[in-house]
Amino acid sequence: MRGVVFDGERPRVVEDLEVRDPGPGEVLVKVAAAGLCHSDLSVVDGTIPFPVPVVLGHEGAGVVEAVGAGVVHVAPGDHVALSTLASCGACADCDRGRPTMCRRAIGRPERPFTRGGEPVFQFAANSAFAERTLVKAVQAVKIPEEVPLTSAALMGCGVVTGVGAVLNRARVERGDSVLVIGAGGIGLNVLQGARLAGATTIVAVDANPEKADAARQFGATHFVDASAAADVPAAVREILPTGVDHAFECVGRAELIRQAVDLLDRHGQAILLGMTAPKVEASFLPAAMFLDKSILGCRYGSSRPQRDMALYAELYLKGELMLDELVSATYPVAEFGRAVEDLHAGKVARGVLTF
Repeated sequence: MRGVVFDGERPRVVEDLEVRDPGPGEVLVKVAAAGLCHSDLSVVDGTIPFPVPVVLGHEGAGVVEAVGAGVVHVAPGDHVALSTLASCGACADCDRGRPTMCRRAIGRPERPFTRGGEPVFQFAANSAFAERTLVKAVQAVKIPEEVPLTSAALMGCGVVTGVGAVLNRARVERGDSVLVIGAGGIGLNVLQGARLAGATTIVAVDANPEKADAARQFGATHFVDASAAADVPAAVREILPTGVDHAFECVGRAELIRQAVDLLDRHGQAILLGMTAPKVEASFLPAAMFLDKSILGCRYGSSRPQRDMALYAELYLKGELMLDELVSATYPVAEFGRAVEDLHAGKVARGVLTF
């Protein structure tokens, strides 16, 4: 079968990938669509260290093809969106409703794939850039068939991370103000999460002025063009003179993290979503934090995928959550290289590979 494999030198589409049958508690999924996220490319450039060879992809949706013993919540033929959380369900963190903190779901890559008889790693317990992938049962979230799989795929990372960061981690309240630095795939979902939460002033900042329309479509009340503004913080303070309640950094750059912290109002919080390189350091002024300000990390939207992704599918069907609008372009998996070029060029919010 086809898949996108990174061998430590470059990613490429291969035709000779194989995946094993599902064992107990596992689900084999025929992937229909998978979003191309910066995290996949971060494996390629080394920002996210990962063993190779590895099948890339972590934002997918498809149809259940087979299930292992003990799987009862999905069956062959069901449509599912895939999460990256292979949480155990039995540890203290899972029991407290914090599957993103499950230690059995972090840093333990498995190898359900083979090429030429040699094992191949699975990225983010998911590897959606393959015609078929094998996941733990907890990762397969059943969704209504009315949700297009090209749109449902994006729930598995961009939506659950962005919207979840707003609703689960920051707990934005009605009437709050929100700053979103970076209006890419994650940033757009933070914007619509802020809209869903009832924030009244929602400021998007991006260096690409062509993202202004999409930012406003997803919920921004204001857009600051970082490529044209001589002083971005000053431009934001023209809109929010005393600072912002919630600042989301969605790019992963140290200077933007500092910017998010510096723009906080009293009792404000900066939520870090952008992925930096492992050893990048950011600075802030501790004295500025004494007015009850805080800096929050956030993994995967602090989500509970079986609950959250099902909710997002329901909100989509009610017309309250935008998914179709996130899909800027679709590419046959054979055109993976073109999808990467478009992502680097800033032409897409999310490009989606199809199988």
